[in-house]
Amino acid sequence: MDRTPQRLAGLTIPLFSLRTDRSMGIGEILDLADAGPLGLRAGLRLIQLLPIGELSGGETSPYGALSAFGIDPVYISWSAEPDLSPDLLDELRPTIESLRASPTVDYEGVRALKRRLLDEAFKVFSARHLAENTDRARDFHAFVRTHGEWLWDLSLFRALKDEHDNAPWWEWAAALRDRDAIQLEHASARLRDAIHRYQYAQWIAHSQWSEARARLEELGVSLMGDLPFMVGRDSADVWAKREEFRHDASVGVPGDQFNEEGQEWGLPPYNWAVMRTNGFRWLRARARYAGMLGNRFRVDHLVGFYRTYSRPLDRLRSSDGKLLPGSFDPPTEAEQLAHGEAVLRAMMEGAGEHDARVIAEDLGVVPDYVRPSLLALGIPGYKVLRWEQDQGRFRDPKAYPRVSVACFGTHDTDPVASWWQSMPDWERKAAARDFGIPTAEPWWSDDVHDALLRGLLGASGDLALLMWQDVLGTFDRINTPSTVGPHNWTWRMPATIEATLSDESLHPALDRVRRAVERSDR
Repeated sequence: MDRTPQRLAGLTIPLFSLRTDRSMGIGEILDLADAGPLGLRAGLRLIQLLPIGELSGGETSPYGALSAFGIDPVYISWSAEPDLSPDLLDELRPTIESLRASPTVDYEGVRALKRRLLDEAFKVFSARHLAENTDRARDFHAFVRTHGEWLWDLSLFRALKDEHDNAPWWEWAAALRDRDAIQLEHASARLRDAIHRYQYAQWIAHSQWSEARARLEELGVSLMGDLPFMVGRDSADVWAKREEFRHDASVGVPGDQFNEEGQEWGLPPYNWAVMRTNGFRWLRARARYAGMLGNRFRVDHLVGFYRTYSRPLDRLRSSDGKLLPGSFDPPTEAEQLAHGEAVLRAMMEGAGEHDARVIAEDLGVVPDYVRPSLLALGIPGYKVLRWEQDQGRFRDPKAYPRVSVACFGTHDTDPVASWWQSMPDWERKAAARDFGIPTAEPWWSDDVHDALLRGLLGASGDLALLMWQDVLGTFDRINTPSTVGPHNWTWRMPATIEATLSDESLHPALDRVRRAVERSDR
């Protein structure tokens, strides 16, 4: 149960961005325990992460996972595992040190290293523990039984993808594609070791996650996760729960003032008609799992759970390549409101089984009925300071709803320092006036930082979030929407957490945040 004080300030940082003396080129699960003291140094008693599911091959976005369940094995802290030989770590030391030194995440290199470590550790575990049915093996089997509903589908799916050279499931042999019971039984026997390997990876990852959470709780630091709106078409969930999804359409968004055609995301829409008949069973399970991992979780693209916009696959684009109009499901506002509230109640009930709280990412184009609906449900929505303006004035954060989350921006925006320097003169003057900033000049300064921190953290909402870049006043971005390239989803802390905490040049910024947190009674 989340026993931290009601008013909190938290640190937003992707797991892949953490860097410690232990980690091997990417943030690792046990690094979370070190992130707790880092946040506390600035008065921040919550760590918010991005999604942590296993990514599809070649993917770097945490929103492109192979399953709605499970933890990406790339995050396992292998240096702490007894099944791995120290001699192997010594042998791979040059590779490990090279990846550690990389300024950004080298996903290809890290994945190759972590696959090698997983393979070798699993060989040892199989020989020493599975074969002898040791206490460690019995712990593994207990984990498999506890998480059987999602773990079996994910492990079998991953083993079959390996057998089919990573081809999407709809290109597999028809019997496996369509989950013929006899053929699945044969595949399970044939691929037993591969299935156990994927189950072993999840067991190690979840064991480490439990350890890291326990250490955070000892510090009084809570954990917040992120639940993506959809899963990819080539995912364990769509393959195993075929009836829960539509296979004749693709999710996107309609055109708006920024994009006349709208967007097409290539994701399968939920089959709401089926989900309603089973009480949104799969979404309940997702929320229950997310609630097991963290005290809170953010629901991405919240509006999509009220109304999902999709286009038929056979009518996606016109002859000149432009996106064609689609439609909302459900179609009418009254149906959307009733549907969205039914979905969210089901997800809240699932999360509530672990005393976890649901938070809504309600940014972008949102129908007028959504935010009053969220307030009625008691679900906090987002208040992004830079967008909370009315006729040339910034709204007072003290007037934000109590049930809300205040922040300067998200992983999809530039940090507060970049925002300050890039905003037009009129907006900067308005911010200087409304937040008591002594200058409206474009240069970033300690005084600007302090005034904006006091304004944001003074918000009336229970939770305020700061990206690590906002804490230090730095300019690095995590993601730039509508762009593709190595600049997205690869940002790492420039120094380890250990070095950061001992770096006296960073202490003024950390102290500035801590004082603002204390003044805000968080």
